[in-house]
Amino acid sequence: MHEAHPRPATFCHSGPLCGTFRVPGDKSISHRALMLSALAVGESRITGLLEGEDVLSTAAAMRAMGATIHQTGEGCWTVYGVGVGGLMQPAGALDMGNSGTSTRLLMGLVASHRLTATFIGDASLSKRPMGRVIDPLSLMGAEFNASPGGTLPLMVHGLVPAIPIQYRLPVASAQVKSAILLAGLNTPGITEIIEPVPTRDHSERMLHGFGADLTVEVDGNGTRTIRLIGEAELKPQIIDVPGDPSSAAFPIVAALITPGSEVTITHVGMNPTRTGIYRMLEAMGADLTYANQREVGGEPVADITARHSILRGIEVPPDIAPSMIDEFPIFFVAASVAQGRTITSGLEELRVKESDRLALMAAGLTAVGAQVEERADGLIINGTGGENLAGGVTIKSALDHRIAMSFAVAGQRCTHNVTIDDVSPIATSFPNFEAMLSAMTTPLSAPAKAVVDL
Repeated sequence: MHEAHPRPATFCHSGPLCGTFRVPGDKSISHRALMLSALAVGESRITGLLEGEDVLSTAAAMRAMGATIHQTGEGCWTVYGVGVGGLMQPAGALDMGNSGTSTRLLMGLVASHRLTATFIGDASLSKRPMGRVIDPLSLMGAEFNASPGGTLPLMVHGLVPAIPIQYRLPVASAQVKSAILLAGLNTPGITEIIEPVPTRDHSERMLHGFGADLTVEVDGNGTRTIRLIGEAELKPQIIDVPGDPSSAAFPIVAALITPGSEVTITHVGMNPTRTGIYRMLEAMGADLTYANQREVGGEPVADITARHSILRGIEVPPDIAPSMIDEFPIFFVAASVAQGRTITSGLEELRVKESDRLALMAAGLTAVGAQVEERADGLIINGTGGENLAGGVTIKSALDHRIAMSFAVAGQRCTHNVTIDDVSPIATSFPNFEAMLSAMTTPLSAPAKAVVDL
């Protein structure tokens, strides 16, 4: 969990960035790897697992419900699953820390098991709405006792057998989709989800890999229909988790906006539902190259090299949002030093993340000297044209790891230091972020060959 006391840190312009690095494992895939391994019968082995606080919350919850989970080395874990339907009543409340993904997906798992689970979290998570998950899971027969506004603390009473449903997603949400699919694993019959706007498909890929009977149909309009047949029998797997493309975006943007920089991030997940940030950076003129493209465990990966670039403002299509929803904070930083105006819209989802990311990024960027207009569903940013921002301020992170990392990167292009009031939340997704940023400023004798796996 987060440190009991805030840990401020100061970031400043430090010259060109260089080197070759590997970011921690993909958070979305790490969560799902632990959950599905815990539902398989037998031993699964996971390498590259993100060992941030959010994923460790998932591991603790699965242990509390009967799975045996051991760490065997750095990023290497062994899971002995209990089988679909085999989850046991936890002895106490499940503390999800800051992890909305853990909470929503585990609500789905619990919904079709004969047990009752109470979910609690930190101050930030306890403000996040869970109604979008409660609604479909209630249709499947689960009962919920939530705090006002559908927030944590929250109690879930599962139903066995649960009721298979056909559900059309009212909002683009991989978490809602995944919660329904996980509930469907222990539900007899066909659980069907209609997804008008495609979202990240890690759950579908991994469920198929574990042996679930799952099909996906795509119509001419791009609407996806996902059908899962319960009651599933999952087979244990060996999983290699690729680097998190959301985490990789931070050092990549840092290199793009810092003159003289060239940074390579290896083994980055390139799932097309997650690469919107890179497509939009390239539309701005970013010099990005992709090497060693391959597939690992059903997920495409590549090594990405980013070189300092003169970025140009663009208008971001609203339909790109699901494929880069977590990367908009760092994208806003790139836009703040670009040439011309960047316009974003359709981003209401950012107001109900770990924080109101639109409001916090607008306030923070304005404080460091950017020209920002905040709208209900996005930001309009007039870039500096490549000139430094002023800086010289303290930024409130509001317990949001991506806000903290975004302004740490912004500090690279500020004339005066930028202080983050609390960087401890960064541990939820990128525990070695500060060490990596520091290492990027240290010249390496052979940057193209030296891989720093911090």
